[in-house]
Amino acid sequence: MLHPLAANYSRRILYVFEGAGLIVIAIATIFAGYQETMSMINAARVTLADLLLMFLYLEILTMVGLYFESGKLPVRFPLYIAMVAMARYVIVDIKEMDNLRLLGVSASIVLIAVAVLVIRYGHVRYPYLEDLEELEEAAPHKNHSP
Repeated sequence: MLHPLAANYSRRILYVFEGAGLIVIAIATIFAGYQETMSMINAARVTLADLLLMFLYLEILTMVGLYFESGKLPVRFPLYIAMVAMARYVIVDIKEMDNLRLLGVSASIVLIAVAVLVIRYGHVRYPYLEDLEELEEAAPHKNHSP
């Protein structure tokens, strides 16, 4: 078993590396968004695939921001990103796709959407203890005097 000071020190080191990794992801995402924007400007054309890619970049930045803000990463965000990425894949490569591949990717999108609904239902129906405490703290206190 680790000494409490060693455990605390180890945790701090992990937080530093975690923060550095998130900053690298954010900078790389911003740079990729910049490159995509410049590509659209140079081509003087914007396609739906370009917009979906930009949306993916924004979702990643939102996910990084949420993680910095709350220290938690909602499972739904990567699922949303996966759905948009697969939709973009279908849009970009539909001419080269055979029917079976198109059906498989479409079924995957539906399966992920169902997973999001199940996770959301579970979160609403069976909330985490921390979420209940936050709700109670945020709710205005009622005056029960007669």
